[in-house]
Amino acid sequence: MNIGEIARRAGVSRSTVSYALSGKRSISPATRARIQAVIDELGYQPSATARALSSGETRTLGLVFPPAGSHYTDMQLDFIGSLVEAAAGFGYDVLLAAAVGDGQQGLRRLVAERRVDGAVLMEIRLDDARVDYLAEAGFPFVTIGRTGEPERTRWVDLDYTALVRSCVTHLVQLGHRRIAFVNRSERLFHAGYESAHRSLTGFERACAEYGVVGTAHLCGDDPASGEDAIGRILAADPGTTALVTVNEAALGGLYRGLAARGRAIPGDFSVTGIAAGRWATAVTPQLTAADVPAIEMGRVAVELLLELLATPDVPPRHVLLTPPVSLRASAGPAPASDD
Repeated sequence: MNIGEIARRAGVSRSTVSYALSGKRSISPATRARIQAVIDELGYQPSATARALSSGETRTLGLVFPPAGSHYTDMQLDFIGSLVEAAAGFGYDVLLAAAVGDGQQGLRRLVAERRVDGAVLMEIRLDDARVDYLAEAGFPFVTIGRTGEPERTRWVDLDYTALVRSCVTHLVQLGHRRIAFVNRSERLFHAGYESAHRSLTGFERACAEYGVVGTAHLCGDDPASGEDAIGRILAADPGTTALVTVNEAALGGLYRGLAARGRAIPGDFSVTGIAAGRWATAVTPQLTAADVPAIEMGRVAVELLLELLATPDVPPRHVLLTPPVSLRASAGPAPASDD
């Protein structure tokens, strides 16, 4: 059904129907009521393109989300789902720009074609060319994660530095003195992924503060890499009795690697980290971890972007989240042999 059919049934011109829909010109109450009656009868909904031409708004938000690896992890899918749900609550659709590489190609299409009103960026790097491009283009955007210069943009993020420190603190309180850190992959670390770098900073600072031995290891985002990481950890320091990880995709492999080497969790070896709650509770024993609040972060990102669209001249607002470490069954007192 189109505007022409509505005009014919209401006995008015196409332009009159257009003005009634857009509100750009005044129309008599009787004429407006006649047009609305036909619209209600036909169940007409103006297309997104028509709305954009009429109001300059698409009622669509872009999610620019290049996968960190060859596929989307469960945590990444949680973020996507939470964003879509939050946007729908405000009457917006979400267009996923599943760009590869640095995501520039997808960004340039969104900006040049004005297919969305604003964008949410994920998988943020400390030095992120996508952020620089959108800022220079004057295109509305927010980020989940933050760059090395966080004050100039709007973002929501986890305080990885503080959360990893909390995990180390818990292990130290349990008596552990030789602790490993399992980070993201070498490729992502060298690409400058902010979560990987800020997590490492938190680990190194905490180990120095408490005077414990800490070793850091990069690990691919898959179970096989987790198993390999355990081998490297114990080869480098056989006295290691605990670890902290921010690599939930490798978590199953970390557990299997410890079991294969005769290290029972938590009797012989404790495991803590940062992970989505459903990952933390899916392993046995359940992981003591700071649970990533993906739903809350997606909602906050949408709210920040809509605030920006409504009040573009207001100074940037930032939301830094520090969820508590949920104490489960994977961390226990250091074994008696630990010195």
